[in-house]
Formats: sequence, C-alpha cells, structure tokens
Amino acid sequence: MPTTVAPSADPMPPRHELLANAIRFLAIDAVEKAGSGHPGMPMGMADVATVLWTRFLKFDPDAPTWADRDRFVLSAGHGSMLLYSLLYLSGFPVLTLDDLKQFRQLGSKTPGHPEVLHEAGIEMTTGPLGQGLATSIGMALAERSLNARFGDDIVNHFTYVLASDGDLMEGISHEAASLAGHLGLGKLIVLWDDNQISIDGAIGVSSSDDVPARFRAYGWDVSAVDGHNPDQIAAAIAAAQTTGAPSLIACRTIIGFGAPTKAGTSGCHGSALGAAEVAGTREKLGWPYPAFVIPDAILAAWRSAGQRSKGDHAAWTQRLARDPARQAAFETAVAPALSVDIAPVVEAYKQKVATEQPKLATRVASGQVLELLVPAVPEMIGGSADLTPSNNTRTKTGTDLSRTNYGGRYIHFGIREHGMAAALNGMALHGGLVPYGGTFLTFSDYCRPAIRLAALMKQRVVFVMTHDSIGLGEDGPTHQPVEHIAALRAIPGLTVFRPADPVETAEAWQIAVTTPDRPSIMALTRQNLPTLRTRFTRENLTARGAYVLAEAEGPRRATLFATGSEVHLAVEARAALAAEGISVAVVSMPAWDLFEQQDAAYRKAVIGDAPIRVGIEAQIVQGWHRYIGSDGVFIGMPGFGESGAYEKLYQHFGITTAAIVAAVKARL
Repeated sequence: MPTTVAPSADPMPPRHELLANAIRFLAIDAVEKAGSGHPGMPMGMADVATVLWTRFLKFDPDAPTWADRDRFVLSAGHGSMLLYSLLYLSGFPVLTLDDLKQFRQLGSKTPGHPEVLHEAGIEMTTGPLGQGLATSIGMALAERSLNARFGDDIVNHFTYVLASDGDLMEGISHEAASLAGHLGLGKLIVLWDDNQISIDGAIGVSSSDDVPARFRAYGWDVSAVDGHNPDQIAAAIAAAQTTGAPSLIACRTIIGFGAPTKAGTSGCHGSALGAAEVAGTREKLGWPYPAFVIPDAILAAWRSAGQRSKGDHAAWTQRLARDPARQAAFETAVAPALSVDIAPVVEAYKQKVATEQPKLATRVASGQVLELLVPAVPEMIGGSADLTPSNNTRTKTGTDLSRTNYGGRYIHFGIREHGMAAALNGMALHGGLVPYGGTFLTFSDYCRPAIRLAALMKQRVVFVMTHDSIGLGEDGPTHQPVEHIAALRAIPGLTVFRPADPVETAEAWQIAVTTPDRPSIMALTRQNLPTLRTRFTRENLTARGAYVLAEAEGPRRATLFATGSEVHLAVEARAALAAEGISVAVVSMPAWDLFEQQDAAYRKAVIGDAPIRVGIEAQIVQGWHRYIGSDGVFIGMPGFGESGAYEKLYQHFGITTAAIVAAVKARL
C-alpha cells in the first residue's frame, strides 16, 4: 500500500490547537463519564473537523434546517462525540453541555451512535459502517437535482463526509463510490480518517488495498494531507471545492492523538481511556481544565465560528423571496407534505380498472400508476438497479439523470442494490425529493441494512420489489423469494405492501408517497392477476391494512386470509364452497402493519369468529399464526422453490383453489 503524508510533529497555531483540543476533551470527558464509547477517532480527527467547521462548512445553528446548508455526515458514527462536541461548541441550541454529560444514557440526545435529528444538526443515523458514505451520495445527488430545478442561487451546497478505514472496507462503499464517480458529483467531499488502525490492530492485518488508486479509478479527485496540519487540511478542502468530481481527502491521523500510551493503537478505539491516561493526555496537550470545562475565550471563538454563515443565510432568504412563484414551489417541495393532492389521480385510475377489469401483473399496474404520479408530483424521482424493464419503474415521459443532465428524474443505479437503497435514503433525508427504486424482491437481502435504516430514521422511501414469489417461474429458487416478506415484515416502522390487483396497487402507492415518516416495500408480481375490486370505492381500503373483500353469504363457517397473488385463489375457493352451501369470507391483507394500527373493534370484525381460519400466501408460514391461530391452516411454501412454469409450481406446492377448498372441508 503506498504511503500517504505522515503526521507532522510541528506545533500547531495556538488558536487552532485550543479549538481542536476543546473537541478532544469534551469527547474524552463524555466517554469517561459514560464508562464506554469511542474516544480515539474524535481525538484523531479533531484537527480536520475544526478546520472544516470553522472555515468551510455553511450552516446556521439558529436555523439548523436551512435548506441550503452544507450537509455533514459522520459516517464513522462510533466517533459520535466528535459530532456532539462540534454541535455544542458551534452553538446549536438544541444540544447543551448537560446533553453531552448524558452521553450514551437512556433517553438522551447523545446516544452511542448519532440518530437523525435535523433540529440539532444531525443529518442522519450512522453507526453501521459504510452507510453514511453511501447515503451521502443520495444527499449530493439530491442537491444537484434540486439545483437543476431551482437554480444556483437557491440550491448550491456541499456534502461533507467523515469516513473511517472501516467505512471504506465495507462493500457498500465500492458501490456508492463507483456511482458517485460515474455521476460526477463534484459537490461531494469525503474526509478519510486514514489512521491505519482497526479494532484488531493495524489495518495491514486485514487490508492491503491501495485506497487512493481505487478512488481514482472511480473517477474521484484524490489528495493526501497530514491530518494534524490545519494549513494542509484547509488547502485540500479549498481545492476539492473546485473540482468537477467527487473528492477523497486522505487525512493521515494518529488515533487517540495526545494520549501518552494509547495514541496510535487500537486500545483507544472503543473504550474509555481511564483516569491515568486522561490525566496524562491533559498534561501532554496542555489542557489543565476540569472535565467538561471549556474556557470562555475558546467557547466564544467556537460560537463566533458558528455564526459565520449568518450573512449567507440572510442573503439566500432575500434571493428566494425575489421570485414568489419559485419560492412557493421550493418551499412546497422541501415541506414534508406532498406538493399536490394525488387522490383524484388515484381515484381515476381505480375507477378505470374497476370498470375495465384488466388482468395485469401488479408490477405492470405499478408502472401504470407511476405513469400518472411522476408527471403530477415534480418531487418524485426513481430508478432501478439494472432491472428497469422488469421493475416497470421508468415512465415514458421521464428523462435519465446523468452528469450532463441532473434535471433528469430517472436514475440508472446499475447492479448496486445496496448502494441504491442507501442513496434513496440520502435523497429523502436531504429533502425536496420523494425517491423510489426497484429491484427483485429476492435481492432485498442486498438492500436490507439500508432499508432498516430507512425505517429507523422514519424516511419516506419506496422500495419497489418485483418478482415476489414462485410466480416468477423458471428462474428458480435463487430468484424466488419465500422468506423475504416475513423478514421485511419483521422490521419495525416498515410498511410491506403486497397488493392483490391493480386497485390495491394504486392504493398502496397513494399511501406510500403521502406518508412522510415511513418507508414502504412494494412487493409486486411478475405474473398476471385478475382485477378483484370491480366496484369502485373512493375509500382507500388498503390503508386499513386488511379488509373483508368478500363477506360470507351466510354465517361465516370459515375465513380465508390471503395477500397479493393468492387472494384471487381465495376468491375462487369461496365461490366453489358457496356452491356447496358452505359460506366463507375472504379477507385481503395487503399491509399487515397497517392492520395492526387499526382499532380493536375493526380488527375483530375483519378477523371474525369463524372456527376455521386459513392463511394463503406463497411465502413461508412465519407470522401467519397471529391471524389464523395455532390450529389454523396455512397454505404456502414449505421451503425453497423450484425451477419451472409458475402454473406448475403452484400445483406442485399445493397453493391452489382446490387445496383451499379441501382444507376448509376437512375442518368442517
């Protein structure tokens, strides 16, 4: 591995040194008080952070959600005290010194890893390495997209990322960096904490990558600096701001800078330094102040630096006000609520398909809905991980986003499912866009860490996952998801839609894009399905999560519960049983989590009290006993699928109308 610039032993300018040491000792003291944490990275990157926050970063502590602020992402989330210290020192009123003293305590604003809180200057939740870097690609992409729509005088800011060696080892970093280079995201600047240390010891025990060469190959601008030399750091950031490519600045640092025995070792990565080491660090760095004490002059200097962008903010506000129409469009775009009422569009589509009763795959119905929504909602932007014709995610009127056309609203993410999912999160976090992206449901496993973060951060992201069962047919069990729906339903705060027909598909999209604080999965079929909702209803029944699609013609003797492509089988079984004088109801369950949010009376009415309950879904049984009971009948997948025509696969695995009828009759 080629050597980067070695840290300098020369003394730093006193003012800078004192500002940086304020970060170091707030981090040291907070970790020491908590008895756990990661002091090494904040100590090592304090110089880089000080230069960035006092000379370059555009922000207003009194208006932390200012739309044209620079974004700062601490991808190395374990070093959270670096961020908390910066926010406190810079004067963000939401974060106080008492909050720093409550580091890692239950209910505090300073958890062990940062959790998104825009009001406090925390742009996203980080901790799983690589996610911050990959998500920042979406933020930088959103900045360019909104810049193309609203102009340089309204949207023109940088996205800065502090990334660790571990961030750059993670597989997602390769996907994200490749995409950023391809799209020429020149407003993205990554500050790499090149400290050559991991938990297991020196980086060399596990990695010999030429990281700078890797990033150059992606099309990035790459430079290297002494991470403890403020002049080198400042020069590198200033140069990075002028490139037409994303920038990686390798900052060679000493982890635990200033610690007498633990500096430069893994011993200061993930645990408190200990009283003796803390005392030695104070002596070595010339910091004689008690724990959590920042001298007035140093705090005043930090607070003054925090006010640097007040003039920029005021000037921006004036520019925005010059064009009332543009101001209204911009403020509407960045507001949480959708900019237009899509109910009439959805209702018109529902009425059309209820009348025409087409037989469509729900992925096709989804594409038809997008053809209506994307032109109507200027904030919607989407793409696919190289499965555009299969996912039906590109509209006919859309243009591709590229490095020469950031105004395009369709993104070719390439075969980078994980990177795509994280970038979608970044676009949502940035604000001003409603992102969606597609792949096959079986590849949701590749996306899962980012999907989980979307739910944890409560972001409106729509993950379009087609080919949702053995219904995809001949591609076989590698591509046939059987456990994925259950696994996704297990993620708190994620709505998993598995619509049964075009009507439910339209309703699912309506819910997904109008819910500002919840991500969604669209689990969609490859195979055609009949339209089941043939009577138009203005009410969005999918919003109930589950509803009685067809009530029993007499007292219920059984209730058939089904989702997605198996609902029509339940409807056919109901008709066959009715012909034999057996009255059963069919309940469609497109979104379990929404059903659980309904009141008890509604849930009881839908589930009913029939003694026989049958669950039908071309997935594994996990989760179904909540509704069918421990003695209920489940008709679905016993394990992995097989390769073959989907009609034969349904017969082979016994997911048929005849099997449903037989199951009910056997229990009578």
